[in-house]
Amino acid sequence: MKKRSIAVLFGGKSSEHEVSLMSAQSVFDNLDPEKYDIYKVFISKEGRWFLRSGEKEEPAFLSPDPTVHGLAVLGECPRTIPIDCVFPVLHGKNGEDGTLQGLLTLSGIPYVGCDTEASALCMDKAVTHSLLTAAGIEQAHYLWFYADRFDCAPDTIKNKICARFDFPIFVKPANAGSSVGVSRVDSPEGLDEAIRKAMKEDGKILVEEGIRGQEVECAVLGNRQDAQASIVGEIGASAEFYDYDDKYVNGTSQLYIPARIPEEVSGKIRETAVRAYRWLGCSGLARVDFFVTEGEQKVVLNELNTLPGFTSISMYPKLWMAMGYTYGQLLDRLIELAFSRAGQ
Repeated sequence: MKKRSIAVLFGGKSSEHEVSLMSAQSVFDNLDPEKYDIYKVFISKEGRWFLRSGEKEEPAFLSPDPTVHGLAVLGECPRTIPIDCVFPVLHGKNGEDGTLQGLLTLSGIPYVGCDTEASALCMDKAVTHSLLTAAGIEQAHYLWFYADRFDCAPDTIKNKICARFDFPIFVKPANAGSSVGVSRVDSPEGLDEAIRKAMKEDGKILVEEGIRGQEVECAVLGNRQDAQASIVGEIGASAEFYDYDDKYVNGTSQLYIPARIPEEVSGKIRETAVRAYRWLGCSGLARVDFFVTEGEQKVVLNELNTLPGFTSISMYPKLWMAMGYTYGQLLDRLIELAFSRAGQ
């Protein structure tokens, strides 16, 4: 059987650059070289593209011209390399927000993950909230505003937040991931610092009520009609919330698979995860994050991540491995889904 050529994109011009490097290494370690010719395409923090082969790096880029259908490599030996499928292992802005997906669509090359529209919708948490509200899916109470409005009228914004919410609350950039720029705020005095921190990451700011309960996650795999939900996992965060350091630096959080919740609650989470996935037009994969509230054990959807972490400690691959997949089989399935969506 002829091997397929797979370009793995990693790095990226994003605050989650380092996470992408860790995810990509896990992908490289588990893609079967008997099945695939693997091309490692590194994107620097400055946005420059390079083809990596051993110790060698050559400037390269993915051509938007569908007749090329691959990589254009510059340098001493200019050439093109046909690519059968692209596996973007990029997190955050310029990776899972639809910008890259637009380029991949123009190239005509099948690619792993959600399309341009679904990627953009899920990346913008304010838009996601609005669409899921229309679908009648339970979420935390929220409001959002543009950063320039806060610059013009900070007291108006803060008064609105204080009138709408009881503390603690969470202040987030609307477009970011891996909890970058997120703050828990326990009193009105903490609002300025938290909002300014979020503004460094995005021009739109989201405020959400603090939910007391368990943090749980569900992995969804498949294209729209055949989407399936994994077992539910739970995060026992070691910090006051599951922040960037807790996820990728300290490694002290405890993951529970399956989550420590009743079976009927787990069923509700899995059903809601697939429903939200389909409603937002997702394909390939997404990790859907929830809270299960204390007492009532109400299921509250937090967010969808269309290119979740693929590190050795990441929940998405761990959940599917708990369902019987090996890491390599999961990667194979994601590539198959990319070809299926492209009609190949």
